[in-house]
Amino acid sequence: MLSTEILAKLNGQIEVEFYSSNLYLQMASWCEAHSYTGSAKFLLEHADEEMDHMRRIFTYTNDTGAQALVPGLEQPPYEYDSLLSVFETIYKHECYVTSTINELVTTTTEANDYSTLNFLQWYVAEQHEEEHLFMGIVERMKMVDGSKIGLLMIDKELAGSAVERTASQTK
Repeated sequence: MLSTEILAKLNGQIEVEFYSSNLYLQMASWCEAHSYTGSAKFLLEHADEEMDHMRRIFTYTNDTGAQALVPGLEQPPYEYDSLLSVFETIYKHECYVTSTINELVTTTTEANDYSTLNFLQWYVAEQHEEEHLFMGIVERMKMVDGSKIGLLMIDKELAGSAVERTASQTK
C-alpha cells in the first residue's frame, strides 16, 4: 500500500502529465494556425505520449490498491510570439516535469518504497530523453535565427520525426 505522501505525489504527477498533454495539444493548434503543420503533427503525437505517461501512473496507482485521481486542469497558454517561443516553453516545461519526477524519486527513496522507486526509473530515463530532444530543437531554431526557410526546414524535419516515432512505437 502506498503511503499518504507518495499517493499525493503520484496524483500530483498525474496532474502534471495530464497538463503536459493539454499544453502540447494547445501548442499543436497554435502551430497549425500559423502553418507549421510539421510541428503541429509532432506536438499532437507528443500530446498522446504525455497522456500515455499519465495513464501509466494512473494504472500503477490503482494497481497498488490506492485510488488515482483525475484532476481538473487550467487552460494552457494559447498565444506565442514565434515557433521558437513554443519550443522554448516546452523545454522549460520538460525541465519542470523532470524536477517533479526527481522529487517523487527522492520521496520514494526516503520512504523505502522500492516498488514505486523501480516504477519511476522509466520516467527518469524518459525525462532525460525529453530534455535532450527539446533542447536540440531549440538550439537548431536559434541557429537559423528566425529565417523563414530555416524554420520551414525544421518544421519539415519535425513532421518526419513524428512519423519515425510513430513507426518505432508500433513495432
